[in-house]
Amino acid sequence: MVSPPSALETTIVEIERHVAQSGWDRPPVLFALVDTAELVSQEPALASTWGLPEDTAPGSLTPIEQEPLDEGPLDEVLAGITWPAEVLGCAVVHEVLVLPPEAEAERPSDENATDWAAGHPDRREVRMAVAVLRDGSRASALRVRAAGADPTALDDVLVGPDLAPNLADALLDTLR
Repeated sequence: MVSPPSALETTIVEIERHVAQSGWDRPPVLFALVDTAELVSQEPALASTWGLPEDTAPGSLTPIEQEPLDEGPLDEVLAGITWPAEVLGCAVVHEVLVLPPEAEAERPSDENATDWAAGHPDRREVRMAVAVLRDGSRASALRVRAAGADPTALDDVLVGPDLAPNLADALLDTLR
């Protein structure tokens, strides 16, 4: 029997689909995750503007998109972020290139790894959406960009707790 998705899994899929509507080739996007019931209680006008129902399910999360991230390597940018106690968690959506394992043996030592990967014929573009909560809970959603596909097509998304463990760890560090 398959258990229903957790609030965090539901939220990360919602976030990935929101970002996917803007298409591919986007910079990383950061979200704060807050308790929906608390938001409705403390900020009723804002909650009404956002269309949040007054009778939310316990444990529901509301993602709040943040200002664009600073330029630079994502791990370094995340290392400089901290959240106030009201933020229960955070999420980031980031596009990366992935190569098959055998491609590493082909990599020239004198070439920039990013440039080389971008030109590799077997590269795949992946949008990773990763969310974490202060209690250590994690959820990830991955979408592989199909070659020649409609850039705004909403196809299948792979969901799991630890599909991008290093990115989840970096996000958890922002909550400490």
